[in-house]
Amino acid sequence: MRIKTESKINLALIAALICVLVGIHTAMPDFYQKLFYLSTQGDVDKIIDFFRSFGVWAILISFIVDVIVNSLGFLPSIFISTANGILFGLPLGILISWTAESVGVIISFFVMRFLLRDTALLIISKSKRLHDLDTLSSKNGFQFMVAARTMPYFPSGILTALGAVSGISTRDYILATFIGKFPSTALEVVVGHDVVNYQDNLNRLTFIIIIVIAIYLFIWYKKQRKNKNSG
Repeated sequence: MRIKTESKINLALIAALICVLVGIHTAMPDFYQKLFYLSTQGDVDKIIDFFRSFGVWAILISFIVDVIVNSLGFLPSIFISTANGILFGLPLGILISWTAESVGVIISFFVMRFLLRDTALLIISKSKRLHDLDTLSSKNGFQFMVAARTMPYFPSGILTALGAVSGISTRDYILATFIGKFPSTALEVVVGHDVVNYQDNLNRLTFIIIIVIAIYLFIWYKKQRKNKNSG
């Protein structure tokens, strides 16, 4: 019963998403072309000019663009986060980017789970090891997803796909995404902002880069040590 209800909710959300996307195309036929160009070219100034062209609606357009980019999962959102920090200031830029990125990957999760979970369950049912892993992800999926989402610059689409085919509950995925996304998104916005304005924020930028490198080195060390002990 729970699975059927969740499938109906996923289907309704996908239908609503399609309606929104079609509506945006109807209102602005060149919107998606500009979205792809701005997301892939990395020209922060052009992204800022694009948002500014909407006047008082700039925040809403930025939010929509960020949601769509993160829903698709294969377009980089770092340039949009940087633009948000510069255009709206760090506090508001972080808030917009955090909520938009979280909503985007949650939408992507619903779509992927609707399309992939049944196939994944069929494959899992034929393998005891995969079944055990799926059970483990149901129990510890929240902790894993929170930890994974806190990692800055990690490909978001990969984590979304893992969550979609795993046994993590929808509620746990949503909570873990909002919790884990905040520190990683905030870091990306601040770093992007400071890189563009490095002359005014060189000390902070240097400190943040050192901290990020130290975190990744620590994770690498722990992984190597774990592999060595298990071997």
